[in-house]
Amino acid sequence: MKIPSYPESRDLEMGDKPLLDRIFTDLQPRISELTFAGLYLFRLAHAYRLSMIGDSVLVLGKSYDGYSYCLTPLCGNINHALSILFDGGWSIYGADELFLSTYLTDGNLILVEERDSFDYLYSREELALLPGNRFHKKKNRISYFTRRHQYQVAKYSAEHCSGCLELLNSWLNIARNKSNLSLNMEVSATSEALHNFALLGLEGIVITEDGTVTAFALGERLNRETAVCHFEKADPFKEGLSQLINREFATLLFTDCSYINREQDLGEAGLRNAKLSYHPVELIKKYRVSRTLS
Repeated sequence: MKIPSYPESRDLEMGDKPLLDRIFTDLQPRISELTFAGLYLFRLAHAYRLSMIGDSVLVLGKSYDGYSYCLTPLCGNINHALSILFDGGWSIYGADELFLSTYLTDGNLILVEERDSFDYLYSREELALLPGNRFHKKKNRISYFTRRHQYQVAKYSAEHCSGCLELLNSWLNIARNKSNLSLNMEVSATSEALHNFALLGLEGIVITEDGTVTAFALGERLNRETAVCHFEKADPFKEGLSQLINREFATLLFTDCSYINREQDLGEAGLRNAKLSYHPVELIKKYRVSRTLS
């Protein structure tokens, strides 16, 4: 289906996957949002729509708290697209430091660091091996789990879908006590990912005990040297299980990649502490950019 010219736009659809896959292959993004699956699975959460300015493909969206934005233009004459967008009062979300230095050097721009949206980038080998004293507590927790449980690890397939959905539902019932605007949207996206993993190009790991799924993780390739883990859930009452699924994802999937992007913490203190405890090699900064009012 044709993408309309700005200011017109249309919904993101499954049929857009071949086009966006080609664009992202050329772009080699570092930002975790920039995969087709990442956009498609959260199309309702962020009201993603496609538009074009000249030969530049645009993804228009909304934040969880309701402000409208455009992701960084994906291709074509990006400077021209940015000029039109700023003239129209749009903010640009998800600009990393390379994009800033290449396209956003105008002194009339307002740059805001979005700390809650920074991506956590890790060495895949470190997540797989947990070397040295820095990861001593992680290894201890995994040992605690493995000594007490008979478990199996397998690559995710359609036969695991119902078991993963049961775990997801249990996780949701526990998590409802938290104040989190994105919770139901995350669960909806995870459910759709479990059902349509093959169509979306996702791969995953499942941990089972006596045939019951107790943990799973799903992700995909982000660029030539980086995989991104989009979803990870584990039974919260089994100590060491979350550390185990994290390790197994890094050990068994995307073994030709040097890095794993584990996305953002959305400002949740517990999640931030957990992500920092794995010693990221980099926090990939993201900025929201708008033009100053003249």
